[in-house]
Amino acid sequence: MSRKRPDPRPSDTTILEHLPPRSTVISVPLWPTEPAQAPARPATVERPRYTLQFSTGETVSVRGNGLMGRRPLPQPTETFDHLIQITDPGMSVSKSHLEFGQYEGDFWVSDRFSSNGTILRRSPAPSVRCEPGRRYLVSRGSRVEIGDQFFLLM
Repeated sequence: MSRKRPDPRPSDTTILEHLPPRSTVISVPLWPTEPAQAPARPATVERPRYTLQFSTGETVSVRGNGLMGRRPLPQPTETFDHLIQITDPGMSVSKSHLEFGQYEGDFWVSDRFSSNGTILRRSPAPSVRCEPGRRYLVSRGSRVEIGDQFFLLM
């Protein structure tokens, strides 16, 4: 019995799951008309740059993926482009509170089973409490609340 894989293409309200980690698809014709050649290497696509404006006053420019929290620490098998430490005297932000990244140029966030959760506010849509371990699209201008702190995605 085969299981149908979910469609990974996001929409504005899609929760992203099962995203392939930085995979490249190479298309090769079934019946080549010319002698077989190695497929050309795909061109490196420049990922968009996003600016995170934090309630603490800091602004961080990111490209790629990252982990944020009071003291973000990746698991031994994880690698991130950015580790963002958030100043939070009230300790409402977990040590490794939130993971973020990009999928086909869109920005997403995923709560890392934090103590106080993550809330996504996309105007004019109603706010969403992020379910831990699931990826949520974030559009520019949205507010992401992490504990008592937040950032705006620009």
